[in-house]
Amino acid sequence: MSDLDKEYEASLKSLETENKIDRIFYRPIGFVIARMLKGTGITPNMVTVVSIFIGAAVGFFFYHDDLSYNICGILLLIFANILDCVDGQLARLTGIKSAIGRILDGFAGDIWFASIYVAFALRLSHDYGTYWFFALAVISGFSHLFQANITDYYKTLHLYFISKDKGAEFQSLEQVRACHKEMKYGINKFFYFLYRGYTLLQVKATPALQRMLSCLHKKYGDDIPNDIRIDFRRQSKRLMRLIDLLTFNGRTIVMFIVVLIGEVWIYFLYEIVVLNIVLFVSMIRHERICTSFCK
Repeated sequence: MSDLDKEYEASLKSLETENKIDRIFYRPIGFVIARMLKGTGITPNMVTVVSIFIGAAVGFFFYHDDLSYNICGILLLIFANILDCVDGQLARLTGIKSAIGRILDGFAGDIWFASIYVAFALRLSHDYGTYWFFALAVISGFSHLFQANITDYYKTLHLYFISKDKGAEFQSLEQVRACHKEMKYGINKFFYFLYRGYTLLQVKATPALQRMLSCLHKKYGDDIPNDIRIDFRRQSKRLMRLIDLLTFNGRTIVMFIVVLIGEVWIYFLYEIVVLNIVLFVSMIRHERICTSFCK
C-alpha cells in the first residue's frame, strides 16, 4: 500500500462502514479537497458551515417545477455532501476534532432536508391548492430525524467494536450528560443539550443494545475480547446494506429520480412508508444480534 493510499484510508472512519457510493465517489473527491485544505488554516467546522448554507439553498431549486432549476438543486446537494465528507476527512488528517464539530456535522444534513421538505410541501400546495402537504412534510421530517439518529448510532457502535480509537465518538448517555454539565453556558452548551436529547432517544430505542453493552462491560470492562468484537462486526455488517438505505445515498437516489420526473409527492410516501419499514426491520434485527451477545 502506497503512502497516499495509507493517508486516504486514515481519512476515513472505517472502510467497513462506508457504502459503495461513498467509497467510489464522495470519499475520493472529499479526500482530494481535504488534502488541498490541509495546512491552509481552514478548519473542519468552517467547511461544515459552508456545507450547511449550500445544502439549505437546495430547497429553493427544488421548489420550482423546472428541470434546469431541479438539476442545479441536485448538483448543489451533491456538492454539499462532498463538503460533508471533506470536514470529517480534514479533521482526521489534521487531528482537529471536537465534540461540537461532530454535533454540528450531524445537524447539517437535518437542515438540508428540512429545507427540501418545506420546498416540496410549498410546491405541492401550489400545484394542488391545499396545504395538507405540510403535514406530510412534518411527518417526513420527524421520520428522517429518527432514522438518521438510529443509523448514526448503529454505525458508531460498529466503529466502537473495531477499536477504541475508531469508536471514540461512541458515548454513553452518562458520559454525554457529564460533558454537558461541565460546559460553560453558551452556544456550545446549547448544541450539547440538543445532543443529549439525541443520545437519550438512541438509548431508549435500543434496550437490547444497552443490555449487551452492560453485560460486556461488567464481564470485560473496556477490554472486550477481539473474538467478540469480530463476531459482532460480522453480524452487524450483514445489516449494513439494509441500513444504508436510510443514509444520504439511500434516500437521495429516490429523491433525485422523483425530482427529475416532477412527482415529488412520491418522495414523502417513500420517506414515511418505505424507509420507516426499513428502519423497523433493521432495529428488530439489530436488537436480536445484541441479545445473542448477552446470554
